Amino acid sequence: MRRIVIFDTTLRDGEQSPGASMNLEEKLEVARQLARLGVDVIEAGFPITSQGDFDAVRLIATKVAGPTIAGLCRTLPADIDRAAEALRPAKKARLHTFIATSDIHLEHKLRKSRDQVLEMAVAGVKRARNYTDDVEFSAEDAGRTDPDYLCQVVEAVIDAGATTVNIPDTVGYTVPHEFASLIRTLRERVPNINKCVLSVHCHNDLGLAVANSLAAVLAGAGQVECTINGIGERAGNAALEEVVMALNTRASLFQAETGINTREIYRTSRLVTDVTGIPVQPNKAVVGSNAFAHEAGIHQHGVMQERATYEIMAAESVGVAESRLVLGKHSGRHAFEKRLRELGFELSREDLDRAFARFKDLADKKKEVFDADLESIVAHEVHAVPEEYSLEYMTVVAGLEGYPTATIRVRRGQSELVDAGLGVGTIDAVYKTIDKVVQVPHELVEYSVKSVTGGTDALAEVTVKIGAESRIYTGRGASLDVVEASAKAYLQAINKLVYYQSQGR
Repeated sequence: MRRIVIFDTTLRDGEQSPGASMNLEEKLEVARQLARLGVDVIEAGFPITSQGDFDAVRLIATKVAGPTIAGLCRTLPADIDRAAEALRPAKKARLHTFIATSDIHLEHKLRKSRDQVLEMAVAGVKRARNYTDDVEFSAEDAGRTDPDYLCQVVEAVIDAGATTVNIPDTVGYTVPHEFASLIRTLRERVPNINKCVLSVHCHNDLGLAVANSLAAVLAGAGQVECTINGIGERAGNAALEEVVMALNTRASLFQAETGINTREIYRTSRLVTDVTGIPVQPNKAVVGSNAFAHEAGIHQHGVMQERATYEIMAAESVGVAESRLVLGKHSGRHAFEKRLRELGFELSREDLDRAFARFKDLADKKKEVFDADLESIVAHEVHAVPEEYSLEYMTVVAGLEGYPTATIRVRRGQSELVDAGLGVGTIDAVYKTIDKVVQVPHELVEYSVKSVTGGTDALAEVTVKIGAESRIYTGRGASLDVVEASAKAYLQAINKLVYYQSQGR
């Protein structure tokens, strides 16, 4: 079987999703999980765009071993030099340089001729080769580029030293048979094509990113660029989990395999959801909450007799636990720790103590604690910055008549801060009162709430985003009470703002 290279761009293209920005520590955490997942290449960022992106690429290049670490750069000398500087600590580094090749981009964005763009592409690859032997070139908007010109560009950049050539469907315009035909054309007409790995990067504007990527593999592509949960610009990118599991499940058709540890897929998906605040739809393929659920009686009967009647892959193969009832209030610490390990969480002793205390508190309030509850506990109670402000007391009053009111006590070090306030609703009253107590300038950018499990005793999971000085800070809280979860999420976001500003970030 052919080995398909999996190039993950969650930290670069994925982070360009509106509202999906990650701080330095979150990017490092995701990168380490991507390494555990087994991706071949991690595109860590676009170093020239900001100091933050440069720092993220440099940190990941320093701290993450295993995958090749890539940095994106235009074919401009300053871009290439900056990316090379960020990647210097990496044991395996790739410079990924690009320029648009479609006539619409040349005319309206670059305002350059085809010959000028060809010259810039070649010069960019040659400059990148001065830093590393692993150079990737992307022909932006290749899906709408004249095939004759595209063949000319591809041949030239391979001669210049590109070891991977990427063919992006940048705007998600093509359909599978059309995109596959483009890949075959390049393989047939570019005489030196066998000197490089032919890559594809498909966007999902028409919902065809995964289909186009798989069609390209059948046509001979050797690398697929994708993101966790399919996040990315506009409608997103090809979803890594869907591409990988399609190749895995239909291996005899594709005659291709990847190096992905599929049992880490669900855990990676969950982590990216937690750090970006972008939820996965329930019916999302592979990692959605309904992906391995059966409600119809006929389906249930079939699965009870033979799983393969309605499931083409096992839940365990992507790291989803089939058992839904996990623990209760009588469960001990050993069982709790064992179940966390089975779910893929390795916690320090201090974090385990915090998570177990939160679990016991939750187990006293509801009959059953599910895997999703445990994942939420780890996400919201463990992975957090130091608490400048902690919620100690909260009373909220609301009714059909009158104004919702909130009385809140917050601890800051040895000080207790208390105040009360009104709002148009209970959450509004809580947030306005917290603002009066902490007096940290910011604005509320986004508020969302969802149920972690089913039933009236479901754990509520709230995600809050606040903005200050052009930066976004995400807070998450979980509780059986939505108002309490909202207060926790809000304070966590404020704590992040205070902490990262104190660190100069």
